[in-house]
Amino acid sequence: MSAAISIYRPEFLGSVQDGCRNHLKFHRTFAFASWNMTMDYKSHQTMKKEEVSIQISTPLLQPKSKPLASNGLQFDRPPPDDEDLVHQRRLEFGQFVAREAVIDEELWTAAWLRAESHWENRQNDRYVDSFKRKFAEQEFNAIKKKCGGQYGQTCTCIVTVRKEQKHIKRTVIKSVVATLDLCLRHLMHGESFPGEREKSHVCSINKEIPNKYAYISNLCVLKAARRQGIAGNMLKFAVLTAKSRGIKQVYVHVHRNNTPAQALYQKIGFEVVEIASSQLVEEQTYLLCLNTEKLNNAH
Repeated sequence: MSAAISIYRPEFLGSVQDGCRNHLKFHRTFAFASWNMTMDYKSHQTMKKEEVSIQISTPLLQPKSKPLASNGLQFDRPPPDDEDLVHQRRLEFGQFVAREAVIDEELWTAAWLRAESHWENRQNDRYVDSFKRKFAEQEFNAIKKKCGGQYGQTCTCIVTVRKEQKHIKRTVIKSVVATLDLCLRHLMHGESFPGEREKSHVCSINKEIPNKYAYISNLCVLKAARRQGIAGNMLKFAVLTAKSRGIKQVYVHVHRNNTPAQALYQKIGFEVVEIASSQLVEEQTYLLCLNTEKLNNAH
């Protein structure tokens, strides 16, 4: 059973110059209650469009060519050893571990997951492999820039990897099964929630700590790894990571017709931002917010 979940996210278009925001546009993401996520995502410096869904129709594949060889990526290298990550925040569940991506090969695999999901409905296209490789290259570069702070925000690429097992050797590209982005941003002056249109004429960014928030996006889970609680646990890990960085509010958008998604978020602790609902009628979404100070030990 796979009930569709739709999530919208606000994203700034263009750069912030002279303290002013150029544009604000809402982007739609899709997910499924079974948490098999497909993603239609296009990342660029302008961050034009992003669509996420949760279902990848084909297994993760290593590209037939090596388009990123100039970056020194080694597709056949093993994942980082657990011993090397003892001081890193992580969440273990079942046969998986959610944590921050630590090497470029993990970032590239996250990009390839998004490429797979972007093109999943066009598998009969004779050029689909070339399109996916090109998409993965562009997405990899975009993730690197975002995580490097080039868009004026702090972003982290979170991945879920398979746990190490004795006598089983995996490469990085076969270890990563899911990914999402966690971005830390500031509200604009006068805003009480992200994207508040009535006050959009006020352009400067309020960098006071109480006005800093986190936004979760780009959740993508490998089809072969679905129905194992990966999406829900990744969301929890992202929230806990935001809390550890002093963030009190975490936001996400969800489609109004997707009650399974709303139920999942509510289970984790998200609540509808009622004052934002009137602005989101056209997009048919709700803005959800979680107060990290209200998290209980179960999370």
